[in-house]
Amino acid sequence: MDQVKKYRLMDLIDDIKKVDDMIKLHSANTSTLMLEQYKIKKEKLICYLIDELVEPDLRSPKSFAIIRILIDRFYPNLKKEAQADINHEELNELEAILV
Repeated sequence: MDQVKKYRLMDLIDDIKKVDDMIKLHSANTSTLMLEQYKIKKEKLICYLIDELVEPDLRSPKSFAIIRILIDRFYPNLKKEAQADINHEELNELEAILV
């Protein structure tokens, strides 16, 4: 990985952290508009980072481990949320095959 890409990914991780902090700040607020906007922004940034980490020049067990750390850190309640999400029948079928 070249230095430019490395620093771009580091900046992206910094942006994700900042947005996550804003989500925590607005979680106590009664207005859900800002909270939802920050959640959407965080999702987009995380998706972009994952896309970058699975590109051929970076794809490796280490990049997969980083993705796992990313998901564990920024989605700590993912298992509970996934169990509550019954609206994605196709994804439920894929999950059943994996488990």
